[in-house]
Amino acid sequence: MTQVDPSSWLAAPLQDLLKQRGHAWLLQGPSGLGQYELALALAAAWLCENPTPHGACGQCPSCHAIEVRTHADLCVLMPEVAMLELGWPLDEKTQADLDDKKRKPSKEIRVEAMRDAVAFAQRTNARGRGKVVLVYPAERMNNVTANTLLKTLEEPVGDVRFVLASEAAWQLLPTIRSRCLGYTMPWPEPREAQAWLVGQGVPPAEASALLRAAGGRPNDALRLARGGLTAQAWSRLPQAIRRGEVAALSERSPAQAIDVLQKLCHDLLAVGAGAQPRFFEAADLPPAPPIRSLSAWSRSLAGAARTAEHPFNAGLMLESLVSEARVHLNSAAKPSRP
Repeated sequence: MTQVDPSSWLAAPLQDLLKQRGHAWLLQGPSGLGQYELALALAAAWLCENPTPHGACGQCPSCHAIEVRTHADLCVLMPEVAMLELGWPLDEKTQADLDDKKRKPSKEIRVEAMRDAVAFAQRTNARGRGKVVLVYPAERMNNVTANTLLKTLEEPVGDVRFVLASEAAWQLLPTIRSRCLGYTMPWPEPREAQAWLVGQGVPPAEASALLRAAGGRPNDALRLARGGLTAQAWSRLPQAIRRGEVAALSERSPAQAIDVLQKLCHDLLAVGAGAQPRFFEAADLPPAPPIRSLSAWSRSLAGAARTAEHPFNAGLMLESLVSEARVHLNSAAKPSRP
C-alpha cells in the first residue's frame, strides 16, 4: 500500500503530516488505528516523483518500487515475524537461516538490522528524493537496538527522514520519544469505520459486531474478520467461557486468548459499575460477578499477559486460563458469606 483511500480516516492525517516539516515522526496510538499504513503512505509521499497534497501519486516508478518492496531509498525495520506477515523481503542470510530452521523469526527488531539501517542512512540516495527509514512497531526495539538508532536520530546525515510507528509508545526510551515529533492517531467515527470494513470485503451484517469486538479499531476488526471470526461466534464466547469450554479459545494463541478474556473482564467490570459494555452486547454477558472477584481476575490476566508470548506449554496455559475464568464467572451465582 502506497496510497491512502480518500474516504479512509487516514486521509486527513496524511495531508496534515505532509504540510509539516521534520526529519523524524512518531505515529502513536493503540493498535488497529493504522499506524503502519499511515507510516508507509507518508514514506511513499516523501519518495514519490509526482507527489500531491493528498500523498503519493501511486503511478510513478518510485511508487511501483514501494509496492513491490524493492525501493532502494526505503529501509523498513520490523521484527522478522512482521516482515514476513506484511510481505517485506529479508536479507539473504536471515532468509537462509530461517529456511534451514537454524532459528525462528525474531519478535523484536534485531540490532543487526538496526546497524544496517544506520549504514543505509549514511549512503547517497538512489532516486534523488532522499531516503526514509520506517520503524514498526517501534516498541519492539530493545534498549541496545534503540540506542543504536539514537545517534543517527539526533544527528541525521544528509537527506534521511524517519517515521516510527508505535502501538505502545510508552515502552520507547524517553530519548527516542524526545527526538521525534509526535503525532497521535485519530479514532474514526463508527459509521466511517464500518464503511471502510465493508469496502475491505467484510459483510455489512458482520462489520458492526466485529468493530465492537475490536473496541472500535478498524484494522483490528479486519484482522479478526480475516482470521475467521464471525459475529455469532463472538456473541457466544462469554457463555462458552463461563461453562469452561476450552475449545472456544483453542484456535487462538495464549496472547490472543488473554486479549479476549481481558475484554470480557472489562465489560463485566463496566456492567458491575453501572456502565455500558464496550466489546460485547449486554445480552451476551453472564451475570456480573462481585467486583472483588473481577478485580482479582483482571490482575491475574495482566500477569499472564507478560509471559503470553513465551508460554512453557501453550495448551496447558490455555486450559489454566479458561479454568480460572470459569471460576470467576460462576462466582456470581455463589451465595456470599454472612
